[in-house]
Amino acid sequence: MQPANRKPAGKDRKPRTYDPARVRKALVAQVESVADAAHRLPADQRSLPSGLPGWDVHHLLVHIALQIDAVPRTLSGPEARAKAPEVSLSGWVLGNADFAAEQDEETRTEAARWPDGAELIDRAVADLEPVIEAAVSEELLVPRAMGAMRMLDFTLTRLVELVVHSDDLARATGLRVGLDRQALATTVRMLADALAVRAPGGAVEVRVPPFAVVQAVEGPRHTRGTPPNVVETDPLTWIRLATGRMSWAQARENAQLTASGERADLSGWLPVLR
Repeated sequence: MQPANRKPAGKDRKPRTYDPARVRKALVAQVESVADAAHRLPADQRSLPSGLPGWDVHHLLVHIALQIDAVPRTLSGPEARAKAPEVSLSGWVLGNADFAAEQDEETRTEAARWPDGAELIDRAVADLEPVIEAAVSEELLVPRAMGAMRMLDFTLTRLVELVVHSDDLARATGLRVGLDRQALATTVRMLADALAVRAPGGAVEVRVPPFAVVQAVEGPRHTRGTPPNVVETDPLTWIRLATGRMSWAQARENAQLTASGERADLSGWLPVLR
């Protein structure tokens, strides 16, 4: 098995396609859901620990606002000079950890400036609304720190951020934060595809019904019948595993996943998004 800190591949083997209209609808729905939750959150819960290192719930709300605002901010800037995409969706997932310190610093700076995270989310939503169509453009290439991305792909990364942090907010506060079905499906699929890029092979079948099935991990590939190595879990457990919110041992202990076969331990490959 290759080490968990292996450098990410830049391109998906078989890139999955996403329908722009569905992405737009999912983005709007998830933004509305988390904005509603932010306004329902009692003020005294903003100081609760978020579950993320060094952040309370106020920091988390501000970070969510920054993910929404990243779409209009990116669209207000120049187009990429590149003629073709330089970063795939899996490349973004696997390379995101390289920018964690910058994201943390930005979040802390804005959290100090804005005492009301819900207000900052409202401002971000207002800036997003006029550009929602451009946000899912397949033709527009935009510059990002990792390299040029299709605008549609960048918006998909924001959708993943919103789903992951909506779940963070719900777990930290006990508040119900709805997850749009298409947004949830997209997040599950992107994280599963990233695992398949990070741990290429066909020895293990990873199932996250009803949204994703991928082959991963080097070793003998099955051709028919039930695979000898199978991992299966539900969408939220998969997201938490793939983002480091839950350990493999915790999921096994709580019977939140099943893993059969001698190669079906994925703990060395997780998380894929940090």
